[in-house]
Amino acid sequence: MSALHESTLTSLPLLHRGKVRDLYEVDAQHLLIVQTDRLSAFDVILSDPIPGKGEVLTTLSNFWFEKLGHIIPNHLSGIAPESVVSGEADLAQVRGRSFVTKRLKPLPIEAIVRGYLVGSGWKDYQKTGTICGFALPPGLREAEKLPQPLFTPSTKAAVGDHDENISYQQAEALLGVARAAQVRDATLALYVEAANYAATKGIIIADTKFEFGVDESDNLYLIDEALTPDSSRFWPAEAYQAGSNPPSFDKQFVRDWLESSGWDKQSAAPRIPQDVLQKTADKYLEALQRLVCA
Repeated sequence: MSALHESTLTSLPLLHRGKVRDLYEVDAQHLLIVQTDRLSAFDVILSDPIPGKGEVLTTLSNFWFEKLGHIIPNHLSGIAPESVVSGEADLAQVRGRSFVTKRLKPLPIEAIVRGYLVGSGWKDYQKTGTICGFALPPGLREAEKLPQPLFTPSTKAAVGDHDENISYQQAEALLGVARAAQVRDATLALYVEAANYAATKGIIIADTKFEFGVDESDNLYLIDEALTPDSSRFWPAEAYQAGSNPPSFDKQFVRDWLESSGWDKQSAAPRIPQDVLQKTADKYLEALQRLVCA
């Protein structure tokens, strides 16, 4: 399968390149989002893409947008991506990996929800007994299920910078009291329903992040992607055991290889071996197959 590291559409003006997504202007009300096969690790965009990754992200997001649409509306417009570009080269780049979305104003936070004690949350708990200000019972183990899912927002950093966890009070200061509560409640509702469904497919959603935007009438929408291996920590239920960090359906193969390579995480990242790229692609595809096709 060929990989797309960077889209080069000629029939629409480019607005922005993110870590993974390229945004193009369709008209004053709509955007075209192309999900490339780029991969970022440790806040660095790697030069080696993951074949098929963009298609997996798009298919999974579309699945979740439809499945969870009763909780909150999303940014999808219903317009076929192929209908807004021209020329075979452009069509080949958008087919199967793009959305045409409503043009909304993104909120200035990432809405993170944690269901299990892992990652930076585990490190915080070991030091302070808390996660982002939430006090937790003593004696919890790594990867243990939390007593209840926690909404732990963060800032939205520019490409190459680090997101920073913020308190709920800081989120209220950024969004307003009513909007912060709306985002928190939507985030938790989305996570609980998705996690319950994924459990029936043998996948644990340990944590995930959502992004939200508003229209000109200040209505709230789910935007960006939803519940993919890029935005979530998926664990195979059969490999899960509290006390250790289970293998995940994401870029962990790449992260582990980079950690062992001696890279200083400051200079240009090394090239990733083909077998590591393929194992990563296989994990993304397995998550899709379990959740959507099984």
